[in-house]
Amino acid sequence: MNIGKMMQQAKKMQENMQKMQAEMAEMEVSGESGGGMVKVTMTGTHQVRRVEIDQSLWDEQDKSLIEDLLAAAVNSASQTVEEKTKEQQQDMMSGMPLPPGFSL
Repeated sequence: MNIGKMMQQAKKMQENMQKMQAEMAEMEVSGESGGGMVKVTMTGTHQVRRVEIDQSLWDEQDKSLIEDLLAAAVNSASQTVEEKTKEQQQDMMSGMPLPPGFSL
């Protein structure tokens, strides 16, 4: 492989990475806990856009339960972002020749 071809591939990979980052910023995922009693909507860049808490949780007035369910919903959404990011990276890198022994 010559250096010119490597530079072209590096440029294409950089462009693809920028495109992927823009897509991730626009993407929204949801996480929930407590059987859907708490829902969190998050962007692909881990910015929380929306939190929904079922009224029945407020009626119970159990602060620690609400806090635990909120943390679990945020963690669920965050895990989904990580999974989608990994999928997109793998899709982006498929077809790109990588040196032997190198993987993502």
